Amino acid sequence: MSDAALPATVADVPTPCLLVDIDKIKRNCQRMLDTARNMGVQLRPHVKTHKTIEGADIATAGTRRKIVVSTLNEAEFFAANGYDDILYGFPISKEKIPRCQRLANQLSEFHILYDSAEAMQWVQDAPLNPGKQWSVILKIDTGYGRAGVLWDSDDVVTVAKAAVDADNVRFRGIYAHCGGSYDCKGVEELKEFGAINTDRVTTVRDKLQSAGIACEIVGTGSTPSCSHPADNMAALTEFHPGTYFFYDNEQVRIGACTLDDVALRVATRVISHKPSKKQLVTNCGHTALSYCGQKEAGDEFCVVQGHPNLRLVRLCQEHGMIQPVTGDIDFDDHPLGTMLYLYPYQSCVTAAHHPVYYVHSGEKIVGMWRPTRGW
Repeated sequence: MSDAALPATVADVPTPCLLVDIDKIKRNCQRMLDTARNMGVQLRPHVKTHKTIEGADIATAGTRRKIVVSTLNEAEFFAANGYDDILYGFPISKEKIPRCQRLANQLSEFHILYDSAEAMQWVQDAPLNPGKQWSVILKIDTGYGRAGVLWDSDDVVTVAKAAVDADNVRFRGIYAHCGGSYDCKGVEELKEFGAINTDRVTTVRDKLQSAGIACEIVGTGSTPSCSHPADNMAALTEFHPGTYFFYDNEQVRIGACTLDDVALRVATRVISHKPSKKQLVTNCGHTALSYCGQKEAGDEFCVVQGHPNLRLVRLCQEHGMIQPVTGDIDFDDHPLGTMLYLYPYQSCVTAAHHPVYYVHSGEKIVGMWRPTRGW
């Protein structure tokens, strides 16, 4: 479908599809820009959530600089569309070096993460164009248990020195993803977690500085912690949140936002009635929504807009089954073809299922965004 054939209103979209509210997106992005500015911290938005040029233009306030990506496909896509100062926010692996070389040579600023001396050797062995140096950032694990050098390990100095001692490398600083914030509930827990995480990041910074290693970049971030930042996060140089662009039901449950902030919905239609099971069957299965959140939230992983007594209880590949929490369901209130709107548990995962986003302001469809895909 071409943009010339845009549906007129939300009620006219093909289903299942992804609906994104442009007014809420602009509000979410401006709020995060203001939060970072007021704290004196550079916002480097993570674009993995939406993977679109239009979205990144809003998140960067039109500068087309200072973004984080999760994949080299994203980096190449944004670089080809005029973006610069891109951080590849994933520990470098050997087979990715040639593509990173091309990006480092193409852009004025392209940064990579590493978390081992072995990985730094791969980088050191890969030359860049004359006058170019690799820009590298050390990935730190502050307790989340994913990638990165443990924050309280002496390895942070050893691994940092591997970059400092390399001729063709410029060591820029440290980065940590504070994924543990997703286990918090409420603003106070988020602030407490953010303070602890920041203390650990700045401890690493101080340890490196004591070893004679300067940290120009001291970055950390997650949507929950950056939505309600602790006061000491002003000691950082960069924030790296991403999900705030759309928000989602998970962020509502954490306390990072309210349901009114969620800018993303999956539109679906009722295609069958199952009176024996008190169920509506819709045309939204796990290929349009994913199972993400069912383990954590059970039947509450997905919110059916305007119907607090309805729950999405089962997903097949292309079918979704909805039934009431209590009582019976009046099928006359939901005739075949009825449109329902689902707030997903996780917006990044949900958006990844859709090749096009239908953008609306109020009930009017105002555009279609096409995200990049792949790795």
